[in-house]
Amino acid sequence: MFLQHFRIPALIIILFSLSCTQNSYTNRKQLLLIPESVLRQQSEVAYRSFLSENRVISSRSGNRDAAMLKRVGERLEKAINQFVQMKGMSADLTGYQWEFNLVENNELNAWCMPGGKVVVYTGILSVTENEDALAAVLGHEIMHALAQHGNERLSRALLAQGVQIVGNLFTQDDPQARELFNAIFVPGSVLGFQLPNSRKGEYEADQYGIILSALAGYDPREAVAFWQRMEAQSGQKIPEFVATHPSNKNRIERLQSHMDEALRYYKPR
Repeated sequence: MFLQHFRIPALIIILFSLSCTQNSYTNRKQLLLIPESVLRQQSEVAYRSFLSENRVISSRSGNRDAAMLKRVGERLEKAINQFVQMKGMSADLTGYQWEFNLVENNELNAWCMPGGKVVVYTGILSVTENEDALAAVLGHEIMHALAQHGNERLSRALLAQGVQIVGNLFTQDDPQARELFNAIFVPGSVLGFQLPNSRKGEYEADQYGIILSALAGYDPREAVAFWQRMEAQSGQKIPEFVATHPSNKNRIERLQSHMDEALRYYKPR
């Protein structure tokens, strides 16, 4: 095992030196214990495994929804390149290979893993209703990856469980590390409500996600309409102070407060 080759104090020093990171997109300090290169490698394995165990709907089959996702994905990929160039951070996309897949599943869910591995569940399309709203949803999920929110969540979990499992993450065949990674990155999504991010991360993904969708030529105002539809079909509400996600009402208000900024990037296509 990894820790058999390193003394624990030395490992702690290395990990915490890596963790002192200021996010280049949001300027917020983050706890990041795991190198992104490791997460991208693990993501590739988890993504292939997920696709092999679920029904993927190919755009080559003539499916209109899959074709729409392919189209939105291609436009967003160009917008992402433009966005990181504007920020002077093109190096952040090193190792990213974008891939967008539609999976047959009735859950209201979509997610993006480190390295640009995206999945949209067919269930969420009943709420997006149009291409612009789908772009807003994907912009949100992509920003979770670019802003390293998954790494942040995983780092918090690792810190809570102790240093040993951090070392285990660097091994390919450790079941405990693999189980934790999959729990964070595969089902976790703002839309699935299965393993939520912090409210700060959600607001950040909302704010910059609509900029991405606007840069791709999609109307960012559809993000508000999407969350209004989510609110309309929500069941019993959980008070925000006991939840890690923002309430739909607060999310909508925050999105509206950032809309003027996003609209500056919007050029309809």
